Amino acid sequence: MPPEMNQTLLIVDDSPENLTILSELLQPLYQVRAANSGAKGLQIARTTPAPDLILLDVMMPDMDGYQVFEQLRAAPETADIPVIFLTAMNSVEAEMHGLKAGAVDYITKPIVPPILLARVHTQLELKQARDWLSDQNSYLEAEVARRMTENELIQKVSIRALAHLAETRDPETGNHILRTQAYVQCLALELRRHPRFAAILTGRYIQLLTLSAPLHDIGKVGIPDAILRKPGRLTPEEWEVMKTHAQLGSEAIEQAEQDAITPVAFLALAKEITHWHHEKWDGSGYPDGLAGDAIPVAARIMALADVFDALISARVYKPAMPYETARDIIVAGRGQHFDPDMVEAFLACFEAFCEIADSYRDGAPE
Repeated sequence: MPPEMNQTLLIVDDSPENLTILSELLQPLYQVRAANSGAKGLQIARTTPAPDLILLDVMMPDMDGYQVFEQLRAAPETADIPVIFLTAMNSVEAEMHGLKAGAVDYITKPIVPPILLARVHTQLELKQARDWLSDQNSYLEAEVARRMTENELIQKVSIRALAHLAETRDPETGNHILRTQAYVQCLALELRRHPRFAAILTGRYIQLLTLSAPLHDIGKVGIPDAILRKPGRLTPEEWEVMKTHAQLGSEAIEQAEQDAITPVAFLALAKEITHWHHEKWDGSGYPDGLAGDAIPVAARIMALADVFDALISARVYKPAMPYETARDIIVAGRGQHFDPDMVEAFLACFEAFCEIADSYRDGAPE
């Protein structure tokens, strides 16, 4: 079967004679369907498979060709079917009207067979080209989406692997990185309702913030085992060494930024979190003694999430606190350790924090 025979034409004309002439002319080359009214033509056009091209008479009773054309364009399933107008009117105005309406061509009667066949062939070739481009675009869009998903997965796995590297040197953390990551997302989603944070806490920002949160303690890899794994409280001298993990982590991420060919958005947030998540609202934190809004929003969110999780987790030097006790300590730190508005947001989603803690309790599978 010639390839043309796989293409379907729909002829819409109220004249039985015209339908016969056109059908006999086109049937040797194409699958041909015919309709003797605009309403019947619309019905056929909406069936499957849809016609590849419609030859539409302009002058018809009840519903003329222009009205049929408007309805074809209004329906999603027929909007892209190319239409050639057929008419006995041979004025320039009539032809311009048809083309302006959106028809791909305009053929006057009486039909000259070679001209009709040539124009039909041309429009079908153009439709094939458009369909091919559409398929290619759809494929490319799907491929881009697949690769973006793959890249995001690689990022997540890489980040989790780095976080676990720090975790293996600090065995008390358990599922800490999973819990804090979930706290950060929950708190950020609540905070974006607040006018102070709505502009910065966009959907993309929260996505990147959540992605980068597990890296907050990556600098602990650089802390000596004698300090990091000490089974008890640290001396003041040892604590000064431990505090350097914030600087070590941010320097490592900054080196990764410099090695990247192009800027990586989540690394910028990861560096903020790593460097400043131990700063306090009143300026008494470390490493830089930043205060208030000078502390990046991401680091302020991470600070609250990190402290809550430390309070509810058992350590060699303390038992795990009940959730409510940890909540009260967070509230007591409002305006000193924590941004006051973030404490309010924390209280609003306290139950969600508790559910996260239960879901990722130490000893539970990740």
